[in-house]
Order: sequence, then C-alpha cells, then structure tokens
Amino acid sequence: MINVHKPILPDRAILDQYIDRIYDSNWLTNNGPLVQELEQKLSAFLGCKNVILVSSGTSALEVAIQAVAKEGEIITSPFSFAATSQAIEFTGRKPVFSDICRKTFNLDPQLIEQKINENTAAILPVHVYGNPCDLNKFADLSELFNIPIIYDAAHCFGIKTQNQSVFNFGSISVTSLHATKLFHTIEGGALFTNDDELASKIRKIINFGIQSNGTIKGPGTNAKMNEFEAAMGLALFPKINEIINLRRTLWQAYYDRLKSFFDFQEWSPNTTQNFSYFPILCQTEKELLNIISALEKESIVPRRYFYPTLNTIYNKPALEHSDDISRRIMCLPIFPTLDLKVVIKATDIILKTINR
Repeated sequence: MINVHKPILPDRAILDQYIDRIYDSNWLTNNGPLVQELEQKLSAFLGCKNVILVSSGTSALEVAIQAVAKEGEIITSPFSFAATSQAIEFTGRKPVFSDICRKTFNLDPQLIEQKINENTAAILPVHVYGNPCDLNKFADLSELFNIPIIYDAAHCFGIKTQNQSVFNFGSISVTSLHATKLFHTIEGGALFTNDDELASKIRKIINFGIQSNGTIKGPGTNAKMNEFEAAMGLALFPKINEIINLRRTLWQAYYDRLKSFFDFQEWSPNTTQNFSYFPILCQTEKELLNIISALEKESIVPRRYFYPTLNTIYNKPALEHSDDISRRIMCLPIFPTLDLKVVIKATDIILKTINR
C-alpha cells in the first residue's frame, strides 16, 4: 500500500549517538540539552530569531493563541486540517470562517475586513500546502485594526519568501513537526517569533506558566518537547537538503506528466517550494472519485486533503471557493523513498482514467 506520506527515518547509528547522550545525562524533558541544541540548529538553518519547540503542531497553535489573542473570535480558513479550528475552540475562542482565493487556496484578505468587529481577537491564516498567504495585505490588516496575525505554517518547513523564512512573518508563526512532515521529530511542533518578550512569554506558557522564580502565573500548559523527539530531529537534521531534493525530483516528474491536464495552485511570487505535497485539481468531483478508485485498485492511495471543509463540519454557511475546491482536489503520494516508477505508474493510471 502506497500512502500519501511515509515517514523518513535517520541513520540508526546517528540516532543512537543522541540516544546515548540521553542515557548519559538522564535528562528526558524540561528543556533538555538536545531540545536546546535542535532549537539553535533550526534557528541558524531557517534564519529565525526565536525557535521554540513544543510537543505538537496543535499545541503550538494553542499556545500561540493563548500568547497573543484576547477572548473572542478568530477569523480563519475553512480549507485546512481540523487542528486549525480545534485549537481555536480548545482555547475558548470562536472560529469564524472566511472564504479562500480560488487560485492560491489561501484565505482571501480582501474578504476579511467585513468580518472584523469588536470581538475579533486575531486572524489565523493558513499557508496551504506551504504556499505563503498575501503577507503584505495581512500585515496591513493587522496594523489597521490592531489585531495579531497567527500563521498556521504547518506545511512550510524550509520555504523562503521575500528572501527570508516564511516563519518570520506575523505576530507568531507555527509549524508541525509530525512524522508525516518534510522534517519531523516523530510528534512535535514549533513556534517562531522575532519578539524576544513574546518568546519569553511563550516559554513560560509551555511550562505551566512557571516564572523564573518558580512561581506560577497563568495561563499555562504542558507543551514541552521531550529529548527523544529532539534526538530524532537532530539525527534527521543533516538530511534536510537531501530530503527536499528527493521530493523535488518526484514533484517535477508528476508535474511534467500532468501539467497539461489539470489546474494547479497558483504559487506566491518570489517564493521557494519544499515539495511537501502534490495536489491536483480535478474538473469535477466525479472525475476525482474515478481517479481515486482506479489508483486504489493498484494500491496507490491519494488523499482528499482537505475534505470536507471546516465550515461544513461546523454546520456553517457554504463558502463558494473553499467548498468547490475541497470537492475537487486530492494530493498524490510524495515522500523521499518513493520509487519514481510509482509516479509514472500513478500518472499513467490518472491519464487513462480521465481520457482527455
């Protein structure tokens, strides 16, 4: 069975060296030396001032909301994984869904202003499939209405825009380091901010709100990354560029064979890619279902990513572009160890199925 993602594992000997350090130190969690080392390496590699590692991408979202958003409503995208809206609800805020741009698949900033009111606590755009939102327009909205921007950048590891990491934008950006991601720590996530004071606040929140003098000042939670997860990240760290290059080869093979038959996401200008996903937009939902059926007969399993839209899950009114795209889009398998022959086989099946 060939799924959309397959976790990559590091060289066992390299991983064992980090595991040995854990056994030698007997330091398993609570901002251990491996977590600190990985934060420093990621900061240098990505070009981000403050990198704060946590237990998951979802906890990163929850902590970000607690750190910068007042009580109230958070405007977000309906075209995202459930964790985006769940984090809003879990922290006691209310998700308000706004439609996406039909070309970029990202939250359309031109539709946001009419949804902003005195209860708006934040805007939480999603960089869908790693494609950065309109950063300048969201920055303008943030300044105009004095509300924070929290970017869900779960798909964005290694992506640069405007000659810097996409993680450097917004009040806070968060990412996922889950096993299915380009770079992972088994489970895990990270928060990024250029604000040192905010970074200090976040570090207290992820550790029960404990202050430097040992007193507790909420809100707080336990969102710390442990040393074994950091060990996985450190062991994989030297392979990051290799992983991206392998994905690039597969992505390009898909694109070269399918570009004349499908519509694709419009990518943000002056932005790199990390090739984490290969989404194709079918002409109709029927066509999509036919392709999925044909691929699954050959044990190739694409994913309807994201379907259904979050507004429908919450029984909210339909949103034209997100609902339409959600019904017609799927992601094809792409991971570093995928055989190029599978890409050729999958595209042959797709082209035979659509018959155009």
